[in-house]
Amino acid sequence: MKTKRISRRKKWLLAGGIFLLILAILAGAFIWYVSDYYRAEDVALEVLAQDSTIKVQDNLTILSPSYPTNTAIIFYPGAKVEAEAYLPLLEQIRQLGVTCILVHMPFHMAIFDANAAEEVMAQFPEYQHWYMAGHSMGGAMASQFAADHPDEVDGLILLGAYLYGDYPEEDTLTIYGSLNQSVEDKIDYTENIVEIEGGNHAQFGNYGPQKGDLPATISAEEQQKQTVEAIRSFLTQRDT
Repeated sequence: MKTKRISRRKKWLLAGGIFLLILAILAGAFIWYVSDYYRAEDVALEVLAQDSTIKVQDNLTILSPSYPTNTAIIFYPGAKVEAEAYLPLLEQIRQLGVTCILVHMPFHMAIFDANAAEEVMAQFPEYQHWYMAGHSMGGAMASQFAADHPDEVDGLILLGAYLYGDYPEEDTLTIYGSLNQSVEDKIDYTENIVEIEGGNHAQFGNYGPQKGDLPATISAEEQQKQTVEAIRSFLTQRDT
């Protein structure tokens, strides 16, 4: 009888050891996966280094226009992309007269904090009009937040992404590169869609080539310029 108890105990210890080993392997794999992310290029980091008006506050980078505004855009980065990679684009968008609030996501993945916008809105009650925006997975999570909080969001801006969740297409601007076929194939709505000829998936940010992405036939500067013009038109329409 005593021998059986010892045998059972050994089995439980063995099972527990195997379970802990599996957990350790999974944790290690996760850390390796999230540590391998796209870094912001120097041109993006220089935006922050050269502009003292850009504020960094906890997990937020805030770009405000030179004059007061009551409108802000909350931006969610793409998956496994360093948030600073979007500073050149957001620097141009703030020139439209809106504050841009860039959210630095846990492990560089918006899926781990899709509701980050709730806290952002609570921190900045001076803004009356809020837009959600994001690139790739960040766009999907921004879309989901907008769908879950339609009364708090004035509009949605998707870059290299498509509507995810039940949010009105008439309140959504979708921008994608013509070489980003995987996004085009998923767009099953028709309003406010802008295709940038020669653009790809990655060049909405400045983080270099992305695995599986076709090389763009236009520069990142040109793709971002056309993106800003589309956003300008969208915001202007909504102000009228």
